[in-house]
Amino acid sequence: MSVFSKKDKVALDLQAISTLISEGSTILGNLNAPAVARIDGQVTGDVHVNEGLILGENGFIEGNITTKEMVVYGTVNGNITVQSLEIKGTGKITGDIETATLLVEAGGVYNGHLAMASANTKQIKQIA
Repeated sequence: MSVFSKKDKVALDLQAISTLISEGSTILGNLNAPAVARIDGQVTGDVHVNEGLILGENGFIEGNITTKEMVVYGTVNGNITVQSLEIKGTGKITGDIETATLLVEAGGVYNGHLAMASANTKQIKQIA
């Protein structure tokens, strides 16, 4: 039995990926994606994803991130604004986080300031 109940919600890792930045790819500039994105390469610039973002183990983002859900296996140097954030055992984040839900696995690293609010009391910034 799971500690957290997710009614009819498909895990971000299992959702269809609409945007893929593969390992070895580099983007210099901002990235905007319409649904769920996975980054296994490097992005230097701000990242805005409407639904969810998966940052693979070899993924690296140098910039601010705004999305609804995020799973971090790789490295982020920048601020994150998200409704739900998971930092996996290989994940590393340096920057400020604003979220309603945070899960950090053993081995996950986070250095920065954290601002949390319940979903009922505060609406996390939505992407236009």
